[in-house]
Amino acid sequence: MTNKKKTIKDIAKLAGVSKGTVDRVLHKRGKVSKDALEKVEKVLKEIEYHPNPIARNLKENKLYKICVLIPDDKIDAFWTPAHEGIYEAQQEFVMFGLVVEKYLYHPYKKEDFYEKSNQALDASPDVLLITPLFKEESYKIIDTCKEKNIRIALFNNYLNTLNKEVFIGQNLSQSGKIAADLFDKTVLPNSKIGIVHIDIEPHVLLKECGFKSYFKEKNSDHIILDGISFTSDNQVNFKKQFREYLVTNSDLSALFVTNSKAHMLVETLDEVVENCAIIGYDLVHQNINFLKQGKIDFLIHQRPKEQTYLSISYFAEFFLFGKKVPLQNLLPIDIITSENVDYHIN
Repeated sequence: MTNKKKTIKDIAKLAGVSKGTVDRVLHKRGKVSKDALEKVEKVLKEIEYHPNPIARNLKENKLYKICVLIPDDKIDAFWTPAHEGIYEAQQEFVMFGLVVEKYLYHPYKKEDFYEKSNQALDASPDVLLITPLFKEESYKIIDTCKEKNIRIALFNNYLNTLNKEVFIGQNLSQSGKIAADLFDKTVLPNSKIGIVHIDIEPHVLLKECGFKSYFKEKNSDHIILDGISFTSDNQVNFKKQFREYLVTNSDLSALFVTNSKAHMLVETLDEVVENCAIIGYDLVHQNINFLKQGKIDFLIHQRPKEQTYLSISYFAEFFLFGKKVPLQNLLPIDIITSENVDYHIN
């Protein structure tokens, strides 16, 4: 049998009960006798009935709220595609009663991150979607969500928790291994390779770990330096400290930059070290320009737009269709060169 044209009136007639009884069974409200319940459930099973949650939400004016805690892309342009992904998902599902609210925080100020997270929680969302740049503060947010029965999902930055929160992003350790494999195939034997963190965030250490483990597993003859961190808030000091690092390691053959700021090193690198290969992350326009000029060799694309779009879409489809939200979705790791970059930005 099919349920395509079966109405509540039809189900009531087949079960030999009133329309009100069928309505109470379908919506799980009010009292229904055991006998009537069994009759209705038997008919529902026979006709393979499935509720239409979209129609129900529209009828009941049900709204679902997703609050997104995300860095301000006016401060760090890496996050601009992520904001675009939020907008696209919001436009796709707004007509079905999905409300998306953004809470922007300063990507380098943990106090602002925590303050904006509490503002988002005060809005009583059904889901809090966050990119957890600050580890300890993120753990506090997760604990608060559990206390308030608010669903939580993480994107871009992975946190190693025991609670198995939803995560949409990439395998960061594996992306570090991919960068190592690229260098292993392109630089000369016995090369000295540096690892640079700019405005370090906890998740980039997973990339460094993967990078180092690749060479260790290969018993490589390359010399892999420990990661070094620089802050970019004072550009004069930043360039001075990086120059000192290069002078100390004048025989450097390659640099692995663990975030989207590889472009900040190019000018000083050209002045101090000759023929130093560089791998960085993300399709910010400065990186793209240097990639096309041959000053950056490879970029690893983290798909920030897809991360936020999927994060919102998964929960929208959970609320509207009852679809299961995947506990973890690890997106493909794209290697971008000067030859294929236009395909990824057009």
